[in-house]
Amino acid sequence: MEPFKNFTGVVVPLDRANVDTDAIIPKQFLKSIKRSGFGPYLFDEWRYLDHGEPEMDCTGRPLNPTFVLNDPRYAGAQVLLARENFGCGSSREHAPWALADFGIRVIIAPSYADIFFNNCFKNGILPIILESATVDRLFTHAHRPQALHLRVDLPAQTLEFDGQTVHFTVDSFRKHCLLEGLDDIGLTLQHTDTIRAFEAQRRVAAPWQF
Repeated sequence: MEPFKNFTGVVVPLDRANVDTDAIIPKQFLKSIKRSGFGPYLFDEWRYLDHGEPEMDCTGRPLNPTFVLNDPRYAGAQVLLARENFGCGSSREHAPWALADFGIRVIIAPSYADIFFNNCFKNGILPIILESATVDRLFTHAHRPQALHLRVDLPAQTLEFDGQTVHFTVDSFRKHCLLEGLDDIGLTLQHTDTIRAFEAQRRVAAPWQF
């Protein structure tokens, strides 16, 4: 997992509540477990006018002109602004995979589904919870003719935009993992020497197991 770095990025406003994981990445794309290649199919049923299938070349597919990700002012967005209960529905890890592969590094919403929220941290995405009034203010700025550029400072736990600063909270352990680029496998590999020593002891104590 890539370490999380501070950045200034464009905010894309997805002004919908209760966005479920099947909307984020539809079920037909769940066959692969490679973690990559899902970005072109993010929000597939909202983003395109035709039906998407795995391995389909998306470059020539008809785009839905009313869907926010297809608005040129939000090109290259790294921050997704959403409403309540984002990531609800089934607990597919493909949802944060698709978001990350598209380029989203931060999600801002008043609330999330628990499993999706946890999966984000494990895949290098920072999900930030802010009060609804603050989210409303961000939506107002993001809907203006000029794209909203927001600076994300994870060590300081601040967001900066249009001369304003907003503080957010994040669990210290999750913050550490994001900054160091540590997923569950990375955390385990930090104890490689201890694991090898234990295996060596087991080979002596119970050789029949090997």
